[in-house]
Amino acid sequence: MRVMEFEEALAEVLRHARSLRERRALRVETIPLLDAAGRVLAEPVLADRDQPPFDRATRDGFAVRAAEFSGGHALTVVGQVRAGDAWAGEPISPGEAIEIMTGAPIPPGADAVAMIEHVALHAGSVKAAAGRSLQGGENIVPRGSEARRGETVVAAGSLIGAAEIALAATSGRAALPVYAKPMVAIAATGDELVELDQVPDARQIRNSNSYSIAAMVTAAGGGPGRLNTAKDTRDEVRLRVAQGRTWDLLLFSGGVSMGKYDLVEEVLAEFDAEFLFTGVKMQPGKPLVFGRLPKREDADGAGPECYFFGLPGNPVSTQVTFHCFVEPFLRILCGEDIAGPRFVQATLAEDVPGRSGLMRVLPARLTTDLREPSVRLVSWQGSGDLAANARANCYAVLPPDRGEFRRGEVISVLLR
Repeated sequence: MRVMEFEEALAEVLRHARSLRERRALRVETIPLLDAAGRVLAEPVLADRDQPPFDRATRDGFAVRAAEFSGGHALTVVGQVRAGDAWAGEPISPGEAIEIMTGAPIPPGADAVAMIEHVALHAGSVKAAAGRSLQGGENIVPRGSEARRGETVVAAGSLIGAAEIALAATSGRAALPVYAKPMVAIAATGDELVELDQVPDARQIRNSNSYSIAAMVTAAGGGPGRLNTAKDTRDEVRLRVAQGRTWDLLLFSGGVSMGKYDLVEEVLAEFDAEFLFTGVKMQPGKPLVFGRLPKREDADGAGPECYFFGLPGNPVSTQVTFHCFVEPFLRILCGEDIAGPRFVQATLAEDVPGRSGLMRVLPARLTTDLREPSVRLVSWQGSGDLAANARANCYAVLPPDRGEFRRGEVISVLLR
């Protein structure tokens, strides 16, 4: 057995994910703009024109010469320009002002916009309200100040969200090239598992893990595929390995502990698997397995190697280990450049007993607050407690070898 500390195991997973991405060219596909949300951009988005394409007003008010306005002169209002229009008259002359709306082009000759609430209006003229003045360029975004034509506005490798979609739309991109989703085979194991359309008897449970894993794979950017449940026989587990090794990643749920019928590691060894580690010093999730199967012989030659994770079968253990290890592995294969799982810092809302030996990653609720985010553990009955896990919205990370964690202490929190 090769049992690692959490940081060592995570470093091993990240190293292999990055190496695999470098060795295996990521597939690229072009999809409609809105379908690209949550995907990773394969090529940069370039500005197709200056952004903004003109000097743009950022406030409703009056386009003026800043020095005249600040000098307290009454300026004659000679017209109006709205967003989407352009000033059609002569350049603004001394003693003149032009009413302007947010987003409209600045008329020639003006060098500032006086906000409407900072002026005094009287009989077609405008002047600075008491105590108000302007600097040249105030309330104006200059042409090209956000991006010049041909400049990158969204870099390749960016995870595409609403902000990136807005920039792509501004640049006239109706479709985007993105990295193809890594395809993930999911195999749950256990004689006790039945499918959702079956009525379990007193000794059976429904196969929830393959559904939760599929949901997490989707959220991490992958394409999940649920294989049939494997009973606790070598033949069934062999069949799932043979099926799953043709995918980009193979995930087993259950069958990786020390029990008589935990056969996943034994069967993987029959396929000459390389085990990179067979446990992590954490709770829950200690019996986590990570490795790779050798390149297989396809009809047209050697195919790629297949990496695998053997996740513990208890549902909370499954989800904790997925977020800690499988999710960052998948996101790297999706084309993201990430450093690992998503951790934040928060203040403990209560005293928590410590425990030596293992890092604990426990269901918790993070309460967001403008000044001090806080986290409180959720009462649970162990790593099979799905109801407690659903009440949680994160996991509190408690390092090993501590006698107690005190209220007000800052700890790490694993987001999910």
